[in-house]
Amino acid sequence: MGDMRMLRKTLTLTVLTALLAWGAGCSREISFKQEVLPILTENCHSCHKPGGEGYTASGFSVESYEAVMKGTKLGPVVSTGSHVGSTIIVLIERKGHPSINMPKDKPPLPEGSIDIIRKWIDQGAKNN
Repeated sequence: MGDMRMLRKTLTLTVLTALLAWGAGCSREISFKQEVLPILTENCHSCHKPGGEGYTASGFSVESYEAVMKGTKLGPVVSTGSHVGSTIIVLIERKGHPSINMPKDKPPLPEGSIDIIRKWIDQGAKNN
């Protein structure tokens, strides 16, 4: 009887440990409205709004989810589900040509802010 209890406890602990490890690897859902939009508004809106220098040059606005997802005159800047394929990430990581890296004429975005945008894109770039 004692062996059976020990086996159950061991099995229970193993399952709980596995669930906790799995849960630690899952990240919470990133909110466009509460997390991504404020980053874009603070760092990009002064240029990327209708009438702004960045908007005039590229057609890219950060005024709304729809505008961000529309992208530039050349096409989308967000590749839903893949930050690696998203032009916006290349530009804010400053891995593009120096003339188009963003934000222009401002310090780079903090790594934490870039990471939030990466995760939002990887999670499907939802309008949430």
